[in-house]
Amino acid sequence: MALFPFSRKSEFFSADEKKQIVAAIQEAELTTSGEVRVFIESRCRFVDPLDRAAELFWQLKMDYTQDHNAVLVYVAVRDHQFAVFADQGIHQKVGDEFWNKEVQAMKRHFKENHYADAVIQVVKDVGIALQHHFPFNKDTDKNELPDDIIFGD
Repeated sequence: MALFPFSRKSEFFSADEKKQIVAAIQEAELTTSGEVRVFIESRCRFVDPLDRAAELFWQLKMDYTQDHNAVLVYVAVRDHQFAVFADQGIHQKVGDEFWNKEVQAMKRHFKENHYADAVIQVVKDVGIALQHHFPFNKDTDKNELPDDIIFGD
């Protein structure tokens, strides 16, 4: 029996789970000027998943948001590696302890085989932090980054 029953990376989540994750991203961004993206791949190309998340963050040009308040949730499925990488604006507000707590929460969910729940919960928690530090302003805020899930190799 395979640890993950899906043969293709983009099929790691069911269609309904993908919709739930995208909905969580959109809901999190309703009350903040911050941006959240989710990147899923099979294996982490780096020893440290935070380094891989940083590389992806810059490749996706997430550092170009107006308030430097974008956050990338990174998951390497087969390696069970996780990272949350944030731009300087939000990182300065919440610090390493917040991000480390979110990664530990993802690990607990994954151990219980609740993969989509892991991602959704982190997205919600990040949304709350962003809302607190970067509240939505209907006159100036816009969706600066796509809300879809990104699937890598």
